[in-house]
Amino acid sequence: MRNDEMREKNKVIGGMLYIVATPIGNLADMGERALKVLSEVDVIAAEDTRNSLRMLTHFGISKTLISYHEHNKREKGEEIVSLLLEGKSCALVTDAGTPAISDPGEDLVRLCAERNIPVTSIPGACALITALTLSGLPTARFVFEGFWPVPKKERRERLELLAFETRTFILHEAPHKLRTTLEDLEKTLGGERRISLCRELTKLNEEICRTTIAGAIAIYSEKEPRGEYVLVIEGGSPEAVGKNKAAGFETPEDAVAHFMDGGMSRNDAIKAAAKELGMSRNELYAMLIK
Repeated sequence: MRNDEMREKNKVIGGMLYIVATPIGNLADMGERALKVLSEVDVIAAEDTRNSLRMLTHFGISKTLISYHEHNKREKGEEIVSLLLEGKSCALVTDAGTPAISDPGEDLVRLCAERNIPVTSIPGACALITALTLSGLPTARFVFEGFWPVPKKERRERLELLAFETRTFILHEAPHKLRTTLEDLEKTLGGERRISLCRELTKLNEEICRTTIAGAIAIYSEKEPRGEYVLVIEGGSPEAVGKNKAAGFETPEDAVAHFMDGGMSRNDAIKAAAKELGMSRNELYAMLIK
């Protein structure tokens, strides 16, 4: 591509929403194109304007900032769309990493799509991909779970589905919830499942702990969790999960109900379901009472 074509392609366009990835820890990871867009757009929509202001100041950028986050996304989303329809350009940033991934930015992108407003992405750092590549676990197929829900019923339902997941799965967790999450994972998946706990990614004190779920529980029973974590967890074996899929069961309860519908007592149904799903009776029973 010729230089003049490249300049034209990188020109900031009015009426365009730019999804701009920012560093997840190390400011040296900021890309040249991202800096150009942030320098030239009319406004920047930020998850936390204080955090974004510090980052922009570091790079010598001064721009009008609009607060856009989970609790004001409906009102502010319409405000941003109105600016775009007027021909203004807007960059969307999150506190760290790529916007619109487990982030209210997805709502803004949808609004733009509904109003035929052009959207483009300036790719860059992403915590879940960074953690996955460092985990030592299979990367060809994976599932991103984001932040887990707080209500116990929703957490239980999510865990039950993951019990039958063969792909590597990734989730974010806050330090004060880490121990509870590890205990929930052990009850559902067992203690031998491999896990990688990643924190302070790209920073000076980056830490990657590759262990098992039981090993992680032992470590953090003595060590205080600090910082935001990305957990990368090994999927179940195809043999065990395959039996469940072949039988058409979506949850452990479905498997037990299948055998009870055939006339078995609950205890016998649990035994039969455990055998069908390739797990011990105790493992299945723990999942059911959870």
